[in-house]
Parts: sequence; C-alpha cells; structure tokens
Amino acid sequence: MSAEPLTTGVSGDGPRATKQDMREFWQAHPCGEIYASGRSRREQLEEHSRQRYMLEPYIPAFARFEEGSGNDVLEIGVGMGADHLEWARHDPRRLFGIDITAKAVELTEERMRLFGFQPQIRIADAEDLPFEDASFDIVYSWGVLHHTPDTQRAIREVRRVLRPGGRASIMIYHHPSLVGWMLWARYGLCAGKPLTPWSRIYCEKLESPGTKAYSVAAAKEMFRDFSSVATMTVMSPGDALEGAAGQRHQGTMLTIARRLWPRTFLRRHFSSCGLFLLIEART
Repeated sequence: MSAEPLTTGVSGDGPRATKQDMREFWQAHPCGEIYASGRSRREQLEEHSRQRYMLEPYIPAFARFEEGSGNDVLEIGVGMGADHLEWARHDPRRLFGIDITAKAVELTEERMRLFGFQPQIRIADAEDLPFEDASFDIVYSWGVLHHTPDTQRAIREVRRVLRPGGRASIMIYHHPSLVGWMLWARYGLCAGKPLTPWSRIYCEKLESPGTKAYSVAAAKEMFRDFSSVATMTVMSPGDALEGAAGQRHQGTMLTIARRLWPRTFLRRHFSSCGLFLLIEART
C-alpha cells in the first residue's frame, strides 16, 4: 500500500513547496493569532487559548495533558503555545518544544514565562529532531506534520525519539473532508477547472504551500513501524465554517454559506468527512 498523500511535494507529480516556503508562511501568519484579543499580552494569550479550546474541544481529551505528569514530553510545532502551556501545568519531568519558525518559539516562550514556567523550546526541523533515540515518553503534534515536505520522515523521527511503550498523539489533515470539497467547489468547479487534482487543491489553497491531506489507510501505513495505531476523524472549525475558518477565502458565497451551514446535521452524519485525523500510536 502506498503512503503517498493526496497532494504533492513528496510524490513529485505536481506543484512543489519547499521548507522555506512553509517557514515564511507561518512566520508571517502564526496559527490562531487572530484570536489573541485583549488589552494586555496576558489577556490576549488567555483569549487565544479560550477560543482554541472552544472551537476545538476535543484537543484535551486527545492530548491527555495529565498523562504528562512525571514523564518526558516533546511537542512538535508549538505554534502560539496554548497546548505547550497545558503540558507544563501538569508537571512533566521534562518538557521540550520545537517549531520551524522563530515567531512561534518567541510567542510560546513569552506565554510560558508570563505564566511562571521556564521554557525549553528551540527552532528545529520535524524531519531531523535534535534529540537522542528513545528520549521521550510522549510526543505530541497538533496539525503540523502534514506541512513538512517529507511527512513520512517526520513520523519516523517521532518513532525514533519515543521510548518503548511510548505514545505519539498526532493530528494530520484528512481526505476526504468537507473543507476539501468546499475548496474544490470554489477553486475547481466554479473556476471552470473541475478536474483539478485534489493534491493541487490542498497544496495551494488550504494553508501553507505544500499542505497535504491523507486517507485513513495512508496514515496507518505511515505509522506501520509502531506496535499499535488508532485513528479517529473529527470535524474542524473549517468543516463547520466556525470561528475565523476560511478567512483567506472571503467572498459572497462564503458569507452566505456561514449563515446557512447545517452544522448540527453535518456533525451528526458526516463526522467521517472531518478535516482532522487524530492518530494515537504506541511503540
């Protein structure tokens, strides 16, 4: 079975995006920054966290931050640091974070210090983790590894740094998804290009250049070196057209869709078409 994603940059059969493209995008657009409102910096970061867990309420149950207590934890892709702070609050033995952008490292270090923690965060590449083999009990990454050009290599790195019996909790993007269909409708069908490959849609229109999405089968194949793999799909704020989802695709159609979107019906009957693919793998 092939583990190639439903996009390009790995398979070589379409548009490519480099790590530099990805880095520049996220350096300029930190994930979730639009939700950081308030008078003081602390209030802004608290509001960012509040909005994050309101829009994505499944994160705490998936991450199980409390299991970090007394363990060595690595977060790959710290973003603005909301999840990293939750790991710190549960008293891990050691907590490390990495991100490919200086902006994310800066924001997360600021958050950690504002709330009384000493951060251990560095700029690093998920495809070449700067840690020894078997260094961690838990590796966590939410919505990151589908951005790096060689996602399979990044997953091998996760496996390498985990100890026997360790847990990897990873969210990557899923196909098919409602988000994917909406992007295809706008940039494929309505643009008169209905045969546009899904790979190009995700690569060019979802988030940073080169973004990928995976079927459940392809994701399980990428995690084949783990002793056990469990998956679950959930609807993202993008699938539900909630929050700031779709802000780069503003237009009349999106405005109308936000007002009429049957969110309850979709959550009840189309959860298998959510953009978020939650993976728990054990070594």
